[in-house]
Amino acid sequence: MQVPENVAEMCRPGASAVVVYDVQVGILAHVRDREGLVRRIGDVLTAARAAGVPVLYVRHVSLPPTHMGVAALRTAMAWQRLERAADVRSAFPPDADHTQLVAELTPAAGEPVFDKLGMSAFVGTPLEAVLRDRGTSAVLLVGAVLEIGIEPTARHAADLGFLPVVVDDACGVVEPAAAQRSLDSLDYSLLSHRCSAAEAVAALRG
Repeated sequence: MQVPENVAEMCRPGASAVVVYDVQVGILAHVRDREGLVRRIGDVLTAARAAGVPVLYVRHVSLPPTHMGVAALRTAMAWQRLERAADVRSAFPPDADHTQLVAELTPAAGEPVFDKLGMSAFVGTPLEAVLRDRGTSAVLLVGAVLEIGIEPTARHAADLGFLPVVVDDACGVVEPAAAQRSLDSLDYSLLSHRCSAAEAVAALRG
């Protein structure tokens, strides 16, 4: 069995895929250095597409309050800083303008976009099945927000037997201190890996 010894070997074409997490209008509006982030994500996507590495998108959507259960309502109350469930609104209706992917990072022809309700990109989507069917071992994570959804996605990927690679400067941050805690926690677990966008591009180019 060949075990990759570094990120460059993990990200080689034929064994890797890029997951673009929540690059939505209403989410990227809150990240720091939006323009730089979009540019770095774009660089990774360009390299992946040129190398024939699959690119898959996920985006966050919300149920209408009439169809939310206890957990969804409690989560919405926390995020919307509400004390009553009756005041909850749907934060990301599927058809809302702010729910759409930003124009600069529009999927190329044939690249799928999976809608999700939770934080892990693997919960409630066919992402795992698609990656396994392709024989993918390493998953490069780019998008936003690092300290909210990318950290749990990286952890979930590791538990599923993938090698998660967090392209840290291609992951948007809202609160730097929280983002650093997420990175420190991922590093401590020894189950995920990190690289820069430049390193990811170099690896994808072979």
